[in-house]
Amino acid sequence: MTTTPHGIKYESNRPVVMGRNGMVSSGHPLASQAGIHVLQQGGNAVDAAFATAAALNVVEPLMSGIGGDGFIMVYRKQDERLEVCNGTGAAPYAATRDRYLPDGIPAKGILSVSVPGLLHSWLSAHERYGVLSLDQVLAPAIDLADNGFPTSHVLSHAIASDPLLCSFPTSRAVFTRDGRPLRPGEILYQKDLARTFRMIAGGGADVFYRGEIARAMVKFSEEQGGILTLRDLADCHSRWQEAISTDYRGFRVYEAPPNSSGHILLQELNMVEQFDLKSLGCNTAEAIHVMVEAKKLAFADREAYVADPDYIDVPVQGLVSKDYARERARLIDPERAAADVPPGDPWPYQGGEVRRPAAAGSGIASEEEDTTCFAVVDRWGNAVCQLQSLQSGWGSSIIAGDTGVLLNNRMTYWHLESDHVDCLQPGKRVRHTMNPVMVFSGEPDRRLVLVCGTPGADTQVQTNMQVITHVLDFGMTVAEAVEAPRWRNTQSPTESNYPHTCDNELHVESRFSEEVRAGLEHRGHSLNVMAPWSAAGSEVMIQVDPDNGGLHGAADPRRDGYAVGY
Repeated sequence: MTTTPHGIKYESNRPVVMGRNGMVSSGHPLASQAGIHVLQQGGNAVDAAFATAAALNVVEPLMSGIGGDGFIMVYRKQDERLEVCNGTGAAPYAATRDRYLPDGIPAKGILSVSVPGLLHSWLSAHERYGVLSLDQVLAPAIDLADNGFPTSHVLSHAIASDPLLCSFPTSRAVFTRDGRPLRPGEILYQKDLARTFRMIAGGGADVFYRGEIARAMVKFSEEQGGILTLRDLADCHSRWQEAISTDYRGFRVYEAPPNSSGHILLQELNMVEQFDLKSLGCNTAEAIHVMVEAKKLAFADREAYVADPDYIDVPVQGLVSKDYARERARLIDPERAAADVPPGDPWPYQGGEVRRPAAAGSGIASEEEDTTCFAVVDRWGNAVCQLQSLQSGWGSSIIAGDTGVLLNNRMTYWHLESDHVDCLQPGKRVRHTMNPVMVFSGEPDRRLVLVCGTPGADTQVQTNMQVITHVLDFGMTVAEAVEAPRWRNTQSPTESNYPHTCDNELHVESRFSEEVRAGLEHRGHSLNVMAPWSAAGSEVMIQVDPDNGGLHGAADPRRDGYAVGY
């Protein structure tokens, strides 16, 4: 027996939420309720995802919104269709490398803003799969923005922690009372955002990317000395992509392709599969060490090979191949942490392709990342895993005039080294850390097993590896998996945030025992012991019961997340 009230084999302070007709697990209970409301109106998983996404823009504004970008993974049960809608915006056409040298890319403010692509992906997914009207799916978010909601303790602390948000006139007017950050329980109103959502419900993508809202955002940018133009917005479009995948211990794990970093999770799992995790033990020093070393190898490969596939050949097939994983896994010393981790050469495993990375240039001419992730499964077996982000907390920290749209600071992900594979170019999409995940049982009886994901920049693929192995290798409930103590490795210079350098450390929550920590230090890991629940990320998970189709949901208690089912 565990010492926690809802633990079965491992610790859990919250119960597994169960339902038969639908489940939404998101970063805020009001957003999860918005999604459930749409499911109860007859909407499907995509309708509910749209409603949840828009509600999160309102109730979790520091994490995501239509001023940002994201990825939507959609599974349609009736025809076994699985695909990803990529809603990442490009660098503005005026965002040249020379413009940002020699001072670098600012962390906040108008010059940190990239083209917002998220809304286009919402509308594209809804047009392809949705069954309810835009008015219906946007109604919960409009109500929350117009009539307000109580500010949570997490949100209040986040407001107070951002000086620019509390001082810039348009943001200050929304998130403070005359400069005093909103306190827990005070009502947060976002009337301008409600009006913008109403305009989108009536005018669709055109009003945001070519019409009144576009003109207002560009006017604001120009007044602040920014570089966003009407052409940038008009040329912004989401795109549908085929998911990438690998087998892991009899299951099939699906991820988003580049410019997502989803390949890293698949590489990590391929390498970890070469070891018997069960015999190493759950969250032991031996098991954690193997996973950290696999993470390092995969990140070294990302740094060398992955960028916008419209601008460069990315050897995805080679990176996720089992033979390549076996080659890389042989570099893992079970008793010693690697200090120098060079990339491998995935090209020989690229299915006969002999292409090498092309010189960047042509393409298509048309701190911690604070993101949000949510999962939806409906009564018909359809599912959505969605991530959306402003980049770091509050993005640029400035609202675009009277639109209510909080703009992103995604420019901070770019590299400025001229020879780097992910070097800034106008019109190019930056490499992203967001990665939606779905897991299916193996053939021939292919069934949805897990929908999961987390915010947290480069932590994402590390956390996802941990929770997936917790469930598949060790039989944790989804609640146990999201609450388990976590680690994160930082590895210079592979961090996504500019300037991309960091201390080489293994950050571990203090809930790991002294024995585990000593074992990691003995293997050469430099530990940074964090507070018990302070790991980055906020994992959400939905598991489908293979026997009766019941839905088991959980959300990370490290933020305001909640799963709601019915």
